[in-house]
Amino acid sequence: MSGNLLIILAASLVIIALFHRLRLPPVLGYLCVGLLLGPAALSWVDYDRSLPQLAELGIVFLLFTLGLEFSLPRMVALRRVVFGFGTLQVLACGLPLAALLMLFGLSTTPALLLGIGLSLSSTAIVGKELVSLGEVFAPHGQNAIGVLIFQDLVAVLLLTLLPVLAGGTSQAWYLAVAITLAKTLMLFFGLLAVSRWLLPRLFHEVAQVRSAELFVLLALVIVLLTAWITHLLGLSMALGAFLAGMMLGESHYRHQIEADIRPFRDILLGLFFVTVGMLIDWHQFAEQGGYILGLTLLLLLLKGSLITLIARWRGDDIETAWRSGVALAQGGEFCFALVAQAQQRGLLEATHSSLLLSAIFCSMAVSPLMLRAAPRAALMLRRRNHTADLAGTIASSSQDLSGHVVICGYGRVGQSIARILQQEAIPFIALDDDPVRVEEAAAGERNVHFGDSRRADLLEAAGTVRARLLVVAVNDTDVARAVVESTRHLHSTLPILVRTRDDSRLSELQAAGATEVVPEVLESSLLLASHALVLLGLPQARVEAQMDRIRRNRYRLLHGYYHGAQGNLLDIRGQPRRLLHAINLSEDAYACGRNLRELDLANLGLEVQGVRRLGVPLQSSDDLLLEDGDAVLICGDLQAIEAGEALLLTGKT
Repeated sequence: MSGNLLIILAASLVIIALFHRLRLPPVLGYLCVGLLLGPAALSWVDYDRSLPQLAELGIVFLLFTLGLEFSLPRMVALRRVVFGFGTLQVLACGLPLAALLMLFGLSTTPALLLGIGLSLSSTAIVGKELVSLGEVFAPHGQNAIGVLIFQDLVAVLLLTLLPVLAGGTSQAWYLAVAITLAKTLMLFFGLLAVSRWLLPRLFHEVAQVRSAELFVLLALVIVLLTAWITHLLGLSMALGAFLAGMMLGESHYRHQIEADIRPFRDILLGLFFVTVGMLIDWHQFAEQGGYILGLTLLLLLLKGSLITLIARWRGDDIETAWRSGVALAQGGEFCFALVAQAQQRGLLEATHSSLLLSAIFCSMAVSPLMLRAAPRAALMLRRRNHTADLAGTIASSSQDLSGHVVICGYGRVGQSIARILQQEAIPFIALDDDPVRVEEAAAGERNVHFGDSRRADLLEAAGTVRARLLVVAVNDTDVARAVVESTRHLHSTLPILVRTRDDSRLSELQAAGATEVVPEVLESSLLLASHALVLLGLPQARVEAQMDRIRRNRYRLLHGYYHGAQGNLLDIRGQPRRLLHAINLSEDAYACGRNLRELDLANLGLEVQGVRRLGVPLQSSDDLLLEDGDAVLICGDLQAIEAGEALLLTGKT
């Protein structure tokens, strides 16, 4: 066992690092590890019984952490999703799948069992991806989690019914269902009592000790003890772990518990996906690849379409419906156990079981990619829906406005400006190309519209020719420049205020037509400096005058910085940063005896920030003659600084 774990963890380390570089989901990496190391490929790992038992703990930890997020009141609110949507999904997907299996030659009993089994989805994949994408509490995320909880209960029922139906006794069928439901209710109320009266006191006592090690041990014991008790009752360990987490969801310690559990969850969940990959035979794909691909597509399309229709019928919007279908379209890990037991009991032939297992595996393998692609697809669809007659909609909204402010970009900065304008009763209209943000803002503000601010027709529709000011508050400097240029074609004298991250392209924006450019980094530096001067006892009026003088000089004093040994010479766009560099003039330096006008450093793209003589700063006018021992402080990119240093010292560039 230890040798198997060492090989799996070492291989996972390499493959997952590669998948991160390729920006692929880690789940696929773990599945690939299982495929490579399994008995059908390199056969470096023996598939013994202890390995899947250990890997199953990954799902237990995952469901426990999901339960922490879904407290009991939230689950009560989701009862219609769990039991209503869940029941409809299992029946609506299970019965057609069972009918298809009967067409392939299966008898009624195994077809019904496997059809309902195929209607279940992968809790491990869906739960992990929703958590990593931050979509657990999105409408489609809540649909998926609610249905998955119900599916876990159905999985327990199927495992209970399989031996009964295989034996052919009809009376035991009702008894098995009743016993399973009774056990579930007993577990629920037992965990409810423990979480209300015992666990809070226990966590409080452990927290008083202030030992991180003890807190982690307590969290692990709770998860493993809950799973063990659930297993003794013949129920799903994952379902019990979810109920335990849900009971602790209202605890003050839930965030700390989740943080302590996360490392164990991720590693064990990865181990689970490795074991799933080890079940697949490579040779099966080579011999029957067409059949497997066809079954996979049929499963994904059938389940995805039916779940989408059910969600729409329940009243969900189109996006929530199809994203719920995408999330739940794949087969689940439970089907591996169900198919294996059905084959052992003679309900399923080996050829059928291998085809089903391969199709389920393929659907699980592509599911992370589908879930990762869904947000981008949703964004594209929202943008397409918003583009119909944009100019007309914006024009009708701005037709009564005059002397207003046009805000391009309604992110953090744009919204802050808008709130201040509202307090001063100054009308404004805002454009933003994020449809989600626009939908949220439009719920309470009628003057926020979707649109690309670079488009001249949309700027004209926003009433730019009648506006008093245009504020460009976008993050991308290239977009900001395009907005300025488009505005200048419409209105040559309109004041344009541009917000940028830094001063790297300040002159470029001013040349394009920006009236004022406000670099956030420099403004925050000014704010900190002004507070520092006031706290040092300088008069407020003097500090404000100093700050105003720096702004009037276009932040010249703050241009560039000393990059140091660890500094990055390129900005986030890969362009050279403006740096500061001090050049000390020796007696034989070319610049000695010459003034700054004669040296013409500006022609090299340099700016003289100052000159120091014997440690005393001098007024750096063009007529200043440089002397031995002077330190000339210049600002520019690295190439310009190197040329300037050569000119000052040798007279050559």
